[in-house]
Amino acid sequence: MLKTQEFIHRPQKRYDDTGFIITKILQWGYDSPEGAAAIARMNRIHRRYAITNDDFLYVLSTFIYEPIRWNARFGWRPYCEAEKLALYYFWRAVGERMNIRAIPATYQAFEGYNRNYESHHLQYNKTNQAIGDAVLQMMATWFPRWARPWIKSQTYALLEDSMLNALGWPKPTHHERQRMVRLMKIRQQVVRRLSPRRSSSFEHYYHQLRSYRNGASWQQIGPPAQLHDLNQSLSSRSRCPFHRLLQITQ
Repeated sequence: MLKTQEFIHRPQKRYDDTGFIITKILQWGYDSPEGAAAIARMNRIHRRYAITNDDFLYVLSTFIYEPIRWNARFGWRPYCEAEKLALYYFWRAVGERMNIRAIPATYQAFEGYNRNYESHHLQYNKTNQAIGDAVLQMMATWFPRWARPWIKSQTYALLEDSMLNALGWPKPTHHERQRMVRLMKIRQQVVRRLSPRRSSSFEHYYHQLRSYRNGASWQQIGPPAQLHDLNQSLSSRSRCPFHRLLQITQ
């Protein structure tokens, strides 16, 4: 992540670009024209960097197990086993289309890989801290200035010590942790009592992207230094599997 400098110099754009790509895959599915466009764009961006297969595997695993762990702590209802397996099979299929190799063949095996990777690699590095600080600073800007110090301290209170150590962040007090957990549990109970959603939140999400107030297009997605080359590849039918889709969405 640090090699691109995107999370350091343009954290909001990097965050929005990732969200745009992932949301397209979730909304339309990995084999739809829209999902294929998202995966193809993501693969072209990644191709510029020397990312190991193990690193790809770990990041892929976080899309499965981090939502499950968060849901277990603060979700308005727990996931059933079928939902957990659905997350695994969905993201495994995405990983296959990203040409990630040796994806573990079962939910349990991939979770074991996730835990093992963290036990060996989740340790302090100055690059971790640089990226973490940039992301946290970005998140703070979503709130009024007076609330920003509180946002940072409460973020620390939600993280495990292993993650805090890896990022070089201070450990919260026991009281700070308990207070944040209570607040999240209150939210859990409130959401549980709300009426079921009657419409998808996908389209609303696209209009909330801070980097693209007038809406995002594929030609804008990616590191600015890469955009010319990325978009050159879109101009050729033979090299672009979603040429017609781009014409439709423009």
